[in-house]
Amino acid sequence: MKIRSDIVAVYREVHSWAGILAGLFLFIAFYAGAISMFEQPIQAWLTPPAGLPAPVPLDRTPELMEKTFAAFPEARAHYTVVLAPDATQAGRLIWPKGGGGHGHGPAVSVAAALAPDGGVVTMTQAPSEAAHFIDELHQKIGLPLPHDVAMPIMGVVALVYAVALVSGVIAFLPALTRTLFAVRLEGGKARAWLDLHNLFGFFSLPFHIVMAVTSVVFAFHEQIFAVQGHLFHQDRVQHVARMARGPEAGTPHAVAPLAPVELVAALARQAPGFVPDTLDYAMRPMGPGSRKLTLRVAGHDARFGLRGPVSGFAGLDPYTGRVISADYLPGRQSNGFATVTAFFSLHFGSYGGAPVRFGYLVLGFGGAFLFYTGNRLWIMARRRSERRTGIVTDTRGTWILSRLTLGCTTGCMIGVAVVLAVAALSSGALSYAVLSWVYYAVFLACVLGAFCLTARLGAPVLLLGTAAANLVLAMVAMGHAAHGLDISGGVALTALLVAGCVAVPGVRGMTGGRTAHAAD
Repeated sequence: MKIRSDIVAVYREVHSWAGILAGLFLFIAFYAGAISMFEQPIQAWLTPPAGLPAPVPLDRTPELMEKTFAAFPEARAHYTVVLAPDATQAGRLIWPKGGGGHGHGPAVSVAAALAPDGGVVTMTQAPSEAAHFIDELHQKIGLPLPHDVAMPIMGVVALVYAVALVSGVIAFLPALTRTLFAVRLEGGKARAWLDLHNLFGFFSLPFHIVMAVTSVVFAFHEQIFAVQGHLFHQDRVQHVARMARGPEAGTPHAVAPLAPVELVAALARQAPGFVPDTLDYAMRPMGPGSRKLTLRVAGHDARFGLRGPVSGFAGLDPYTGRVISADYLPGRQSNGFATVTAFFSLHFGSYGGAPVRFGYLVLGFGGAFLFYTGNRLWIMARRRSERRTGIVTDTRGTWILSRLTLGCTTGCMIGVAVVLAVAALSSGALSYAVLSWVYYAVFLACVLGAFCLTARLGAPVLLLGTAAANLVLAMVAMGHAAHGLDISGGVALTALLVAGCVAVPGVRGMTGGRTAHAAD
């Protein structure tokens, strides 16, 4: 493709500066985001066992509910029937401790079960927040700021990211056929890094376009939801009216909600293929002095994308089992809501099952590598330009960026490994605040080390530190694997691969070879 050389030069310059402005933020977002593709299994892996009696069969749930509500009447305000209990939701019946609602992330809850003698047994359970912290780190692009403050910044970074993608494609097009598959390892280091950068960038371009667009949607979702509410206002009014009416006109109001097994059967008739996971009940105010029991069912359907990372949702009348809200029900949404859901599912990878999630994991790590190589290339080009003008040592800007690249990338990788290892070794569930202190202490130590150590020692020490942290995580995970936890093998294998990738250049640098990092 023929494009004037001066135009290509402009787009190459735009691509370089846009990449530099966003690269380190995006490295953290993609590295942590790749791991958060398996947030729920990791959370279950890190959550201490509950020690409750085995969950009662689903058809005995009404008995459990009756006895539990008699002993804990406050649980009626908001409770959940778990259809497939696991480590994070160990009881058939759970409710938030203190009567609060279900927010974002794992919450402290009370789980109930029936003892062999028929008595109610309860325990308070605090799921591990390590996996949720890593997901939040991904969402907030590594910034230690409140979510509401970090999200608009993330949106701006995503827009810069989109500019880098467009300008990079235009700059790469003239040499597409000549250099696409040419990874020239035998030449200079800069040439090899450029070829790898172009190769990864071109073949993962659709994925990166999806990430850039959907990230902007997430960052400014409040404004988008306001527009969505205006466009679909009539549908929303009708939905609220249905919720207020309850059962259809002419249908006698039941004195008690349907049993969970009957609700599951009713939903299966109306939405075949949708597999419910939880029945979430809540008493909602419907007017002055009146409240109504509402029911939201969370579940999944492998044939469709999901609104949440692992779930779609349906609103049911708990007295009749009739679907009264299909706004987020896979396969039953209106065109407008299905369009918005597509953005969510494309970002979350909540479609296609495990193969898509593994694909997103690989692409996420590949994306982190792409942004790292982008910074490397900029530093190399800047140094060549400075040397041509007679400057022997790095200028302040080049020196600062090379140290930040070293410190931020290794700090993120070591910090994530340490968070997971500490959470796995802890006898109890560590809070979000504790995990945040652990991560940012490690991250800042790595950044300070990058600035304080010499150029020759900085990269080898921090790269070998990254390898060591991931080897420790791998050993911890393999220790858990001995107890039969499925995700442990995957965590161990991933940590070993990361350790191997960073150990080779670290050893080369420590033994006198030229390290592959920007600080050499």
